[in-house]
Amino acid sequence: MRPDTPAENVDHATEAARLERTAGLYPEDAEALLLRAAAHLELSGDRPAATALYDRLLSSGDSLEDPYLVRALKASNLWEYGHEAEARAIIDGIRTASPRDAAPWVIVAEALEAHDELETAQEVLTQATRLLVTDGARPPQPTHPLFFGRHRVRRMLGLPHDEWDTLADTLHSMPVSLDELHDPKRVWSLGSDNPAELEAEISRLRAELGAYREALSRPFPVAVLHWPQGELTELLSAYPALSAEYPSHQEHLTTIETSLRELSSSGTANLGVVTGTVPSFEAFAASEGTTPDDPTLLPQYATTLAARGRAVAWPPEGTATCWCGSGRAYGECHGLEA
Repeated sequence: MRPDTPAENVDHATEAARLERTAGLYPEDAEALLLRAAAHLELSGDRPAATALYDRLLSSGDSLEDPYLVRALKASNLWEYGHEAEARAIIDGIRTASPRDAAPWVIVAEALEAHDELETAQEVLTQATRLLVTDGARPPQPTHPLFFGRHRVRRMLGLPHDEWDTLADTLHSMPVSLDELHDPKRVWSLGSDNPAELEAEISRLRAELGAYREALSRPFPVAVLHWPQGELTELLSAYPALSAEYPSHQEHLTTIETSLRELSSSGTANLGVVTGTVPSFEAFAASEGTTPDDPTLLPQYATTLAARGRAVAWPPEGTATCWCGSGRAYGECHGLEA
């Protein structure tokens, strides 16, 4: 699907089938691709087929990167077509397991909110925030949706602001304040019979969506290719012709950070890093009908990995793990070069 295809012109069933075929070609990326396929099936109205894809992923064993996200998406989907009891059981299981990633919590809370379970949604978001956010530290970027969702639900419940609601306001970067964005009267106005109220609300929503449209203007990040030390050693041993591209591993890492900073300073948005492996690169070269010692394949390989959802956004949060794989925080590793 082209990134500029209008949403109303997307054949979701066809796109889901294409993503399933692609997952068969790239089993290492099957999780990301099948999740996207399931989303298209949900949008097409074929929710049972989406559930089948979630079950397919969950039955694959311990190989999933984020099994709780898959479970949360399955629960949300089940609830939408009448399987409330099963959905609630899955949600209870996720809450008991207490995953250390924000995404499953957000999906669970939004499912509860969509079915007017506002009190429980607030409990879920509060539980997740307490679990994932360290007191006194600035919340990492992936946890921001927890604060925004919690603020929204509490606003709908008519509860007074607490410290986390105030913090959510400081994390929010759009010109429209969270209090206005989450005002229940705005939600109610969408059901109004007054054309003037509807027109005013549509105008506000258009203004707010501008920033999101800009952020989503690219289908995937502008990505720079990273080779871990062991992979780079294996790559250059098998294909010495690429040695000119990579004089040393340390220089390779420095070049990545320098290139990303130059792209950022030139105004390029949505940057990322993709990590290569020799078997994956060899398979890519074979699919292109050439040999892996061709240096022109390297940027194409990076773009393909990014298109398959393998990119990690750059720059990371200062306290997040550095992209280079050192295990240190970015702010104490390559982030020190700022």
